Amino acid sequence: MTKKLKKRIRRVGTGAACYLGAVLLDKLILAYAPGIPLPTVFILTFLGNVFSDLNGLIRFAAFLTAYIIIGGDVVKNAVKNIGQGQVFDENFLMMIATVGAFFVGDYPEAVAVMLFYQVGECFQSYAVNKSRKSIAALMDIRPDYANVIRDGTAVEKKVDPEEVAVGETIVIKPGERIPLDGTVLTGNSALDTMALTGESLPRDVAPEDEVISGWINLSGVLEVKVSKEFGRSTVAKILDLVENASSKKAESENFITKFAKYYTPVVVFSALALAVIPPMVLGGDWGSWIYRALTFLVISCPCALVISIPLSFFGGLGGSSKAGILIKGSNYLEALADAEIVVMDKTGTLTKGNFAVAKLLPGEGVSDGELLETAAYAESYSTHPISLSLVKAYTDAGNAVSKERLDKVEEMAGHGVKAVLDGILVLAGNEKLMAKEKISIGSGGNGEDGAVGTLVHVAKGGNYLGAVVIADEIKQDAENAVTGMKEMGVRQVVMLTGDRKEVADHVAKKLGITQVYAELLPGDKVERVEELYRTKSEKGKLVFVGDGINDAPVLARADIGIAMGGLGSDAAIEAADVVIMTDEPSKIAKAMEISRKTLRIVKENIVFAIGVKVLVLVLAALGMANMWAAVFADVGVAVIAILNAMRALQTDK
Repeated sequence: MTKKLKKRIRRVGTGAACYLGAVLLDKLILAYAPGIPLPTVFILTFLGNVFSDLNGLIRFAAFLTAYIIIGGDVVKNAVKNIGQGQVFDENFLMMIATVGAFFVGDYPEAVAVMLFYQVGECFQSYAVNKSRKSIAALMDIRPDYANVIRDGTAVEKKVDPEEVAVGETIVIKPGERIPLDGTVLTGNSALDTMALTGESLPRDVAPEDEVISGWINLSGVLEVKVSKEFGRSTVAKILDLVENASSKKAESENFITKFAKYYTPVVVFSALALAVIPPMVLGGDWGSWIYRALTFLVISCPCALVISIPLSFFGGLGGSSKAGILIKGSNYLEALADAEIVVMDKTGTLTKGNFAVAKLLPGEGVSDGELLETAAYAESYSTHPISLSLVKAYTDAGNAVSKERLDKVEEMAGHGVKAVLDGILVLAGNEKLMAKEKISIGSGGNGEDGAVGTLVHVAKGGNYLGAVVIADEIKQDAENAVTGMKEMGVRQVVMLTGDRKEVADHVAKKLGITQVYAELLPGDKVERVEELYRTKSEKGKLVFVGDGINDAPVLARADIGIAMGGLGSDAAIEAADVVIMTDEPSKIAKAMEISRKTLRIVKENIVFAIGVKVLVLVLAALGMANMWAAVFADVGVAVIAILNAMRALQTDK
């Protein structure tokens, strides 16, 4: 519980005690003062009248004290906002209504309205505090220090993470939070990744494994080589994302803001008209109509809408973060409910991206060793998963890559790699690269033997050597992801890939995806997305899901860009609107479910709040609702709406 909330609760408690005391005193005065016999003697009669006036003064002072304690800050804020030109807000409405009630002598009602209003504010503060906790849990990932080894000694120095440079070595002991992204040099341990990924099971790491800032070291001591400065680290980017998430408002929030802007002046002038026109025209009791107008003002306060709608979205953002889904703003949370077409990249999204050499298809007169060696050397400078799998297969066979043998390495996007090995031009890539370099692949490496996987064609000195089959594994919950999205009302699930059509069709068939576009260059993906845009409805949204590294242009073009496995990927966090912290595509359907639940709660609150207020406003105008009904229509409705909004936080992982 925050200090501000504790202070508010203490003030409300003190004010409530004063109010109860004033009510008891009021009852005593009203019960016994009228019954005091007044002597007929002039002096005693005069003293009796003074005593009677004193009773009224005591009542006024008692309730005024309670009012100041309970609602002093509301009056102060109202006056302050009026001075700044912000007249028509909830503080103004509460001040006018309660001060007016004092003037017509309804002291208990005036204090009660302010008391219950403050109780509602306490509920709001508690709800916001509770909603913020799930997001604030992510804020706890910020490391306080880093143990860095410097000056050629083994002595650790505790410094601010921002002072550590790329390439330096840091030590993470059991129980400490990893301060910076890097690669494990020595040590084995289990890491708690729940704060970032929502995963309950620890993740084991060993030398050469990548580790992410924000994870907690559970067991062994690790020495890590820093790969990113703190400002560019995963933890820094996530903190920035979380801090700015609430700044991007949903359409529903903007509507409520605009609604309150025009609604409040209308009800103020309506209340003024209700207080003045009927008694002037009909000749009625001024006090009665003023009371109705004050009741009208209390009822009309749009607290329930102004508070509960943003709180619902805030709760939705908090609930999604608990599930390991970072959504950059309420606008994206709202848009997910209208997802109509979902376009998914294959590699790293639906498949694990853990490529391995599945088969060697050498050409005539070419040995397996020569084919693999040429492919590994050509790809040795690339960080693409396929390239890494080729180098791994070569080194696992007991070989070592000597990069002195290489020269003029050129990576060609969407085609492959061109390099000079031992003075001879070598090529490794897809059929497009071979066609571009006018090399016939003949019958070797066509995959006609039924091998399913990505084919890396290899050529040396203008001669075709054969192909290497690289296989990728489909993610365990990819099928559930596709099924879940369809259950969420997604009309079309489309797969885009630069891989061969045979491989793409094989994956799509297993997952139940009927629309596939294969053998695409990076630019082709944008064109396909543009084509799909023209097929969606006006309200429907197009979602693109990718790994966030090579798909930045498409992520930016889609209505909603979702990056899978965003940990460690700068492009994912920067280009995407939604980042799935884990590697589970089923979380996409989960994000849609959270979105729809949040919007359902928002609509419930809007209908409930407006419905009750309109009903009681009519009753107040007709003189059939008193100040206590007004309290329920304002504070009661707000509290119920706030409690309903808090349901958005309840999200299963």
